[in-house]
Amino acid sequence: MEELSFENGKQLFVPKGFLHGFMTLEPETEIIYKCSDYYAPACDGAVRWDSCGIEWPLKRTIPILSEKDRAAQLFAEFETPFLYEGGQ
Repeated sequence: MEELSFENGKQLFVPKGFLHGFMTLEPETEIIYKCSDYYAPACDGAVRWDSCGIEWPLKRTIPILSEKDRAAQLFAEFETPFLYEGGQ
């Protein structure tokens, strides 16, 4: 887990196909993405935030989630559509 802020100026690179998530820690937070291609909703997926073994720094019992995140599947049920083509 890494904390990104205006003050520390850090950025995070997430390679294409990697599952990732974020949580805002301050109200009125603005997130900016740089993507490798146009947004394709048919390729968008989600897993439940609380099924990945991450200890999120929650300030409330249940976080505010988007509709997509509320309906997400468990991480254990996730089947990736990506194929690994690297070496051994």
